[in-house]
Amino acid sequence: MFGLPLTFAAPLALSALIALPALWYLLRVTPPRPQRIEFPPLRIMADLIGTRETPARTPPWLLILRMIAAACLILAVSGPVWNPAGIGAASGRTPLLVMLDNGFSAAHDWRERMRVATDEIEAASRDGRPVAVIALADAPAAFEAKTPAAALDRIRAIAPRSHLADRDGHLSAIGTFLDRVPGAAVVWISDGIAGIGANEFGKNLSDTVKKAGGRLTILRADQPPALALSAAETAGKLTAHVLRASPNGRDTGLVRALDQKGLPLAEHDFAFRDGATDAEIMFELPVELRNGISRLEIAAERSAGAVTLMDERGKRRRVGLVFGGTSDQAQPLLAPTYYLSRALTPFADVQEARGAKGVADSVAQLLDNQVSVLVLADVGALDEQTMRRVAKFVDEGGLLVRFAGPRLAAGNDTLVPVRLRRGGRTLGGTLSWDSPKTLAAFAPESPFAGLVPPADIGVRRQILAEPDGDLPGRTWASLQDGTPIVTAEKRGQGRVILFHVTADTTWSNLPLSGLFIDMLRRVVALSGSTSPNGSDGTARPAAAVLAPRLTLDGFGALGSPPAGATAVPADYGERANLEHPAGFYGPADGGVAVNALRPDDRLKPLDFSALTDARTGSLAGGDTLDLRAALFTLALMLLILDTLAGLWLGGLFNRSRGGLLGRLAGRSAAVLLLAGIGITASSHGTHAQEPARSNAFESALATRLAYIVTGDEATDTASRAGLNGLTQMLASRTALEPGNPIGIDPGKDELAFYPIIYWPIVASRPQPSEAAIRRIDAFMRNGGTVLFDTRDALTARPGGPPTPEAAYLRKMLSTLEVPELEPVPADHVLTKAFYLVDSFPGRYATGQTWVETLPPAGDGAERRPARAGDGVSPIVITGNDLAAAWAVGKRGEALYPIVGGDQRQREMSFRGGINLVIYTLTGNYKADQVHVPALLERLGQ
Repeated sequence: MFGLPLTFAAPLALSALIALPALWYLLRVTPPRPQRIEFPPLRIMADLIGTRETPARTPPWLLILRMIAAACLILAVSGPVWNPAGIGAASGRTPLLVMLDNGFSAAHDWRERMRVATDEIEAASRDGRPVAVIALADAPAAFEAKTPAAALDRIRAIAPRSHLADRDGHLSAIGTFLDRVPGAAVVWISDGIAGIGANEFGKNLSDTVKKAGGRLTILRADQPPALALSAAETAGKLTAHVLRASPNGRDTGLVRALDQKGLPLAEHDFAFRDGATDAEIMFELPVELRNGISRLEIAAERSAGAVTLMDERGKRRRVGLVFGGTSDQAQPLLAPTYYLSRALTPFADVQEARGAKGVADSVAQLLDNQVSVLVLADVGALDEQTMRRVAKFVDEGGLLVRFAGPRLAAGNDTLVPVRLRRGGRTLGGTLSWDSPKTLAAFAPESPFAGLVPPADIGVRRQILAEPDGDLPGRTWASLQDGTPIVTAEKRGQGRVILFHVTADTTWSNLPLSGLFIDMLRRVVALSGSTSPNGSDGTARPAAAVLAPRLTLDGFGALGSPPAGATAVPADYGERANLEHPAGFYGPADGGVAVNALRPDDRLKPLDFSALTDARTGSLAGGDTLDLRAALFTLALMLLILDTLAGLWLGGLFNRSRGGLLGRLAGRSAAVLLLAGIGITASSHGTHAQEPARSNAFESALATRLAYIVTGDEATDTASRAGLNGLTQMLASRTALEPGNPIGIDPGKDELAFYPIIYWPIVASRPQPSEAAIRRIDAFMRNGGTVLFDTRDALTARPGGPPTPEAAYLRKMLSTLEVPELEPVPADHVLTKAFYLVDSFPGRYATGQTWVETLPPAGDGAERRPARAGDGVSPIVITGNDLAAAWAVGKRGEALYPIVGGDQRQREMSFRGGINLVIYTLTGNYKADQVHVPALLERLGQ
């Protein structure tokens, strides 16, 4: 076996090559050419004696020409396909080890990597070599070589992960395998991007393979094509970094900010400077929109690394500051609000009341501005009306943060978490025996757990809390002597937090430290969180763990967590890994997001310069080539040459042409017959991927779904794959046995054979002709249904301007008498035709589905522009991109990701599609109650 990379789709057709010798013998014999005799009556006898003879043998060169043409036809019918193995380990007798990078950085060109890996295994299969397969982003484990068939099954089960690969962890298992099978060939299909750990994996792998007597082949792209995204908040703005490992030609693009429903909130272009690997962009949005962002993603980049998920920690809170001092104390650099503003600005939107007269007016103004956190610095007792309003603010989920001061020490109210002693405690004064105290270490159950108090923090004065049984449970921070310095209490849906020192430096130097900023950051992060609390009402401990709720797969689509996903601490800030895949953890309103990259991470290329003993090749070297078209073309050209040669040998320029034309006609018929047989056999043997357009007779014999061919290649491909998927579901779940779906042209093809026609709207295509519109109108009037899909649910806004697709559809239907439409009612037959459904999602789930508004009972005289045959709406309009959700590949895999958090969305999309088809075929039989009384009467008899 030489491992020839040539396969045949119909190898049995090669048996026809045995007939070539017989064909040679038959073609050698050529009967004498009939002679044309002039009819002059007096010369009949003289012309009976022939003076010239035609040759009895076909010329050798013509025989060779015909034999080559016949061989080309036979080879073309057998379906030859050239599968080059590139420079991989396709030949040899030793076992093969295929190593595949499957981190998120390999998702961009994953199909190419799978194709190359499959080609390598199939090449080894032809040589009968055992194959071992490992995925470098999966957990390290021992492995062994198996049959090529088992290796192919293993390859198909591998999928990209949402984290970077930890390749070094596999070196031990690789070394053990190579010790057992010395001399094995190793093929590493690399993504070219350095993973976790040092960038020494390539060198260590090369040394290990060389030591075992094997050979290493590295297949990779010339430049790593992957793009990634990291985001963080900088100077009050959401900053995103688009990353690449090295310049790869992908210099521009678009970053989208999406909300929890997958609807876009903002977009920003990015562009890499010459040779740069980091492009920075900033989103400047109002706080309301900024806090609505749930996800940042690079458009058209299907990778978990191109997605950054946002949680409560990344949202900016609107914080209102109120100082209880007089105007002469509120100097810009002396007031407590100055220290608070400087500490809060990096992560919050800080507001102060402007033009307010007094504390009550300031509080009212800030609450009217809908602040999330209200900070009262040295505010004493509040009036009754302000007290009620602040208490309502806290009960409804607001966060009240108070700082001590002389006014609060003189007289306090009930808006404090603990009972306070009047006056205050002075430490380190001239009349005090105590020296200034510093902060004690934070308890594990405190929200400040993990922060380390600096040793130089000193507290000279504080407000003391009255001791009681609940005081320890409400204490978040204390001094070394155990007296509370920060206390908190849960009230309603909100919290009240008290710092027992001032917000300026008069009582302590805490506001001058970085710890003050960190403490305020954690306090502000608690606003708006309704996550579970302890039994005593305090905030959830920072050491709590959160279970995975939704996780990203390697392509960046949210889905159910894998079996191996484990919980993370509530303060988790590391990048994703195998145990903690990227995604959302904990409850929807108080969880955390784990991303593939940290804000300060950057992509680095792998260094292959030191791998002098390894062979390197490109992923593009394994493209397969279908040779059928070339062979058919060559055979046709040879047959044309044969015909021309026959014309020349038959005396094309002689006057005697009668016999020649008959021979020409017969030979042309033979050429067409052979070509037709070859094409038919090839189509039958190779199972064409795209369904051929059926004629009217075939369409009348089987129920088929149809789609409008728009002329846009991507849209037509999605429509064809989507209706293929829906057809398969109909065949497997219902009694219907539909034929293959078909693409039609409404201006040329007959529409009456199809119960429902799917029409995706492409705004960039020309409007259909008037003839096509009239045929569609007649189709709907005669009982057919057209499903228009604008596919714009992601960009459409209720009450906003129409999307380009919606405007296109309006213009197209403007000349038709479209019936009155309404959203699908809850009791409509569509919701119960086969499954019980309440919506009709597709790739998107936010779009509305519209059907004809049927007249009320007894209103049959109302005129309908398009007849609703048997209660079936002649027109259905949606924007959810149904075909993309139905689309499946040759192996039944989904071709397009679902946009939305519901993991059953694709299943519900199929159920809605089945309901649509059953509804158009059966009408309103489930809503027809006419025969119920007669049936009940018969049952009673």
